[in-house]
Amino acid sequence: MKRKSANKKIRCCRYVSSKWSKTQALMKKSSIARHVPDTRILTPGTLQSMLKQYKMIYIKPNRGMFGDGVIRIEHHLDRAEYSYHAGTTVRTFKSFDELRDSLFQLIKKRKYLAQKGIHLLKYKGRRFDLRVMAQKSPANKWETTGIAGRVAAPDKAVTNVHNGGTVKDLHELLGTYASSAARSQLTRRLRLLGVEVGQRMQMRYPGVKEVGLDIALDESLYPWILEVNTCPDPYIFRKIKDKSVFRRISRYAKAYGRL
Repeated sequence: MKRKSANKKIRCCRYVSSKWSKTQALMKKSSIARHVPDTRILTPGTLQSMLKQYKMIYIKPNRGMFGDGVIRIEHHLDRAEYSYHAGTTVRTFKSFDELRDSLFQLIKKRKYLAQKGIHLLKYKGRRFDLRVMAQKSPANKWETTGIAGRVAAPDKAVTNVHNGGTVKDLHELLGTYASSAARSQLTRRLRLLGVEVGQRMQMRYPGVKEVGLDIALDESLYPWILEVNTCPDPYIFRKIKDKSVFRRISRYAKAYGRL
């Protein structure tokens, strides 16, 4: 009985675990690719070249959830040193070789990706990004059903709620960065992007019926897709003020059999 239940869940909500495979799928469509930061498989060579080019990068395990294993790495030219921020631990190094050796000892032989760092906007001194939820509707059309902000816990490099982050309303987070009209324009842009990514992921992975986009906004409010999650956690939307959002997400999920 349990086996049938598990198989049913897979059929109604296809899960794709490889971040690298999902990134490659997104890069096949130019209108989406321009929203994806430079992302490569981590090697000592890509670590060195990307730090030289961008000064700040994030590395993350190819397979993993909830922001576990994500590390922020920086080259501080003003102090002539390197650093990485893993969890609540920050380590500094005087040379690239010291950084490289420590980092690869930490991650061992696990496959990691390196991604150009986007300097996240801050809310009350804490970094935040966005989760954009898109789903197949009961009418079998893709819709963006929810947008929520995620604020990092103090002293952490990731915003994931499972890592101590908190959920905030988008308009509250952007209150000091954009006018009401600009916020509305950005919301429309994010909704279109959610639909486009959902369609692209379904084309590449038939059976995908919901996606959760992790979106970073830079200082110009340009949206960058940090990652796409299949079968994303819908329950963070319970925490936003507009309760109708989670009701719709739940109704759509039940329609295709997930909840």
